[in-house]
Parts: sequence; structure tokens; C-alpha cells
Amino acid sequence: MKDVVTLKENLIKHIDRHQKSIENLEKNLVILDLVLKESSFTKASQLRTTKKDEIQNKVNDGEKRIKNSIPIKRGNDGKIIAKAYVTAEQVSIVLDDEIEINVDTPPFKSFFLDRIIGEMKKKDYAEVDNGKIQKESIIDYIINKNGTDIREIIIKNYRQKERVNELINTAGWSLTRMLENIKKG
Repeated sequence: MKDVVTLKENLIKHIDRHQKSIENLEKNLVILDLVLKESSFTKASQLRTTKKDEIQNKVNDGEKRIKNSIPIKRGNDGKIIAKAYVTAEQVSIVLDDEIEINVDTPPFKSFFLDRIIGEMKKKDYAEVDNGKIQKESIIDYIINKNGTDIREIIIKNYRQKERVNELINTAGWSLTRMLENIKKG
């Protein structure tokens, strides 16, 4: 009987691990679809209907949003805490209305802004120095707040599709840690 219980626990662990892998693969597919959609060539004859369809798809709870969003889930229970919206120019991470996280809660600044985006920014500055990109193309961010609470993180000029996944995953990790730190405090 003990072996059966152990076997069951191991199966549950395998299912959880594979479920997370599947979710990551699905996120990657959504990102690739968005990148392909943004970079694809559109015939002039299709522009009118495309714009019309796009506007219809953007209406979401009274706000204009792109239809395809990537859910960002809390690490411990899988609850959606934010959604990422990816365009060719930027990644917008919009926090769920119920989530209240102060911009000063660790590890937001030290990890997400300074370490993740900061390192990307350093690489971009090096590319500016080498003449590979223009200064206007350096990655940057804007934090939209309601008082001191973060509502949206906009990352502009991510430039490389590989960065999108890293930004979304590290934002999810950071937000999860921040929520844990709020509970402890």
C-alpha cells in the first residue's frame, strides 16, 4: 500500500512538471504567433478589413487591448495575476485588478528592473557603441501606477523575440515573490 501511495505521489509530481512545460510551450506559441503576425506582410487590399477586425478585437472591458494575451500565473497556486500583451514595439504587463503591489516591494526594483531589464539595457548600449542599433532602440520601461500600486509595466524596444519570454517569465516570478513578501510583512 505504501508503494502505491508513493507511486501516486510521483505521478502527480510528473503531471505537474509536464503541465508547467506545456504552459510554457503554449506561451511560446502565442508569442511566436504574435511576432509572426506583427512582422508579416499585409496586402493593401486587406488593410481596411484588418484594421476593422483589429479594433473589434481590442475592446476588452471598455479598454482597448490586443485580443491575444498571455496569462501570467502566480507560482504557488497558478492564479492569474497579470496578463501580457505583446506587439512588435512593446510588451505590456497588466496586473489583475485584485492585485495590489507597491512599486517598492522587493524584488521588483532589484531583480526585475535593475537585473533583468538593466542587463538588457547594458547590452543595447554596447550595441549603440558598436553602431549596430540607434540610441532610440534601447530597451526601456514605463511603470503605470495607481497611487503607489503597480497597474501596468510597459517594456518598449524589446527588439528580440527571445527577450519576450524572459521578460514575461521573470515578471511572473517577481510578482509572485512580491506577493509572498507582502504576506510576510
